[in-house]
Amino acid sequence: MPQILPDFSSSVKLKYVKLGYQYLVNHILYLLLIPVMVGISIEVLRLGPDEILNLWKSLHFDLVQILCSSFFIIFIATVYFMSKPRTIYLVDYACYKPPVTCRVPFSTFMEHSRLILKDNPKSVEFQMRILERSGLGEETCLPPAIHYIPPKPTMEAARGEAELVIFSAVDSLFKTTGLKPKDIDILIVNCSLFSPTPSLSAMIINKYKLRSNIKSFNLSGMGCSAGLISIDLARDLLQVHPNSNAVVVSTEIITPNYYQGKERAMLLPNCLFRMGGAAILLSNRRSQRWRAKYRLVHVVRTHKGADDKAYRCVFEEEDKEGKVGINLSKDLMAIAGEALKSNITTIGPLVLPASEQILFLFTLIGRKIFNPKWKPYIPDFKQAFEHFCIHAGGRAVIDELQKNLQLSAEHVEASRMTLHRFGNTSSSSLWYELSYIESKGRMKRGDRVWQIAFGSGFKCNSAVWKCNRTIKTPTDGPWADCIDRYPVHIPEVVKL
Repeated sequence: MPQILPDFSSSVKLKYVKLGYQYLVNHILYLLLIPVMVGISIEVLRLGPDEILNLWKSLHFDLVQILCSSFFIIFIATVYFMSKPRTIYLVDYACYKPPVTCRVPFSTFMEHSRLILKDNPKSVEFQMRILERSGLGEETCLPPAIHYIPPKPTMEAARGEAELVIFSAVDSLFKTTGLKPKDIDILIVNCSLFSPTPSLSAMIINKYKLRSNIKSFNLSGMGCSAGLISIDLARDLLQVHPNSNAVVVSTEIITPNYYQGKERAMLLPNCLFRMGGAAILLSNRRSQRWRAKYRLVHVVRTHKGADDKAYRCVFEEEDKEGKVGINLSKDLMAIAGEALKSNITTIGPLVLPASEQILFLFTLIGRKIFNPKWKPYIPDFKQAFEHFCIHAGGRAVIDELQKNLQLSAEHVEASRMTLHRFGNTSSSSLWYELSYIESKGRMKRGDRVWQIAFGSGFKCNSAVWKCNRTIKTPTDGPWADCIDRYPVHIPEVVKL
């Protein structure tokens, strides 16, 4: 008996109905304007040149009317351009690439865990299970102090890691952009868990001998989403300081925060967090318009700190033995989902086309009035963005967002490959993902990018960028020596 093939006709028809609906709604103004313009053109052609000339002569203008009208138009134009926000450009950025001497393959990580936790084999087994399912690869890196047995998380070692990561990224940024230290007007550094005195921003000012009137800021304790908070702060500062350059440095220093206790919820960050950092140059100078890679369109920040569970879901504290670590709650993914929901509710109207907004509105009205059990409509954010940079916080984070936003494997490829190659580099992970997309030659002029990050507190932050020019495949950067190997297949479980 021949196999009965499924009838695809209904699904194909539905696809074209949806495409037709999207085109109709998104271009409704043009579709209405075209017949009006055609009608006016036909009417003008019917009048003839003599009638048009008589109509023009019948209009009487005096000098006072012309002057008043001109003044009014100039006044309105001046008010509009003065009140219009300054355009913020992302000129370029640079990511730190750790040396191979800092590499931590699975075998090395597990050997160190067995030696450090030799009296607690259950904790070692727990870390092995986490690592097997983490999505990390064999080339992620930890700072030199963590390679000792036992680790040596001294202040000197932590400063050494900070100098290595930050100075390398800033040096690369200077080399790529041709920026000189004296040209920096604003400096913002974010590092959540390492906040020494003098600050990390002061360390950069001292190293590069920056100007004495520089506006510097050092953000700490704001988690993995602090990079976008820094971008938001830079945007606000650039709105009030014309003709300025802002450098943002995003990193996380691992050395003083490697947990050496036995609590499982605190051992989890040891398996995921790795070395990394990025330096970003933003500018509001019009001269940078043509060379800048991106233009900042929106930044949307959501803070769930008023809720006690959300506030404590990522919490630095001491365990029963007095050892400090980061406690990750079991409710983390549920809280992240709620934060994401609030964030996309805000960002949706700013970025979604009219077709998606109307469908969402009708579904919302239907649920409120007719049937609360109606399945809520999930807007198709693929209509608003070509590229997605989801914070590489862990495999579960990427899986959950891919499912909730109905994204394809290609849309989350940059996030998964960044997690595999570099691990969770905290606030800088978004820039490794953007670099991956560029290294694959996928970034074209006009493309829109959505960066999404989560952080302690609990926060969900988004940034929307529009590509200013088609970006050539870079010859250097963190992916230069390995991009040809990616994407790679990442199994659900890697047996160790």
